[in-house]
Amino acid sequence: MLRRSILATATLLAASPLLAQPAAAQGADPRLGERGAGNPEAPVKVSEFFSLTCGHCAAFHKEIFPRVKRELVETGAIRMVWRDFPLDQLALTASAVARSLPAERYEGFIGALLASQDRWAFTRGDPMAELGKMAALAGMAKPRFDEVVADAAFQRGILEQRMAAEREFNVTATPSFAFQGKGALRSQSGNMTFERFQQLVEEARRG
Repeated sequence: MLRRSILATATLLAASPLLAQPAAAQGADPRLGERGAGNPEAPVKVSEFFSLTCGHCAAFHKEIFPRVKRELVETGAIRMVWRDFPLDQLALTASAVARSLPAERYEGFIGALLASQDRWAFTRGDPMAELGKMAALAGMAKPRFDEVVADAAFQRGILEQRMAAEREFNVTATPSFAFQGKGALRSQSGNMTFERFQQLVEEARRG
């Protein structure tokens, strides 16, 4: 997974026509802003670094996250923040589409994508066509979908955020989690039980 992650970054950047022009130089795109759930003033912020084509990320969102949301996010114990860490071009495009929807639709859309990976990411047909159908169900018209797919500058911005995560949090695999509270940063990679997730939240809260 470590090697796959590093190679994926190099490959995706090499494919970008904007390699020599950082996205930051083109002005901040509001779509690159934070996407999260829960009270921004919660005592603990949990950042999840995920790829929409990662099976382990899908397992976490289907099996663990509903309880995390119910018992930790909705109670004000944590602020959950989603940070894109695409492992391939399809995941990068899907991340761009998700971020191009109204912010209030973001969580539901990535949840739908992760819950139905077999129907769009791993289909025997055309993954882009299936992604377009998912986007249409979320309210994105086909012309807008085509614009997002062709927006190399925006996708470059997502990749730059991924590289920042590699530097700042030493993320090398998905899913990875960073727990930030009063004390030192706590990190863990890979899927985990709710009990382990809750333990890391509590450790971050106590400092």
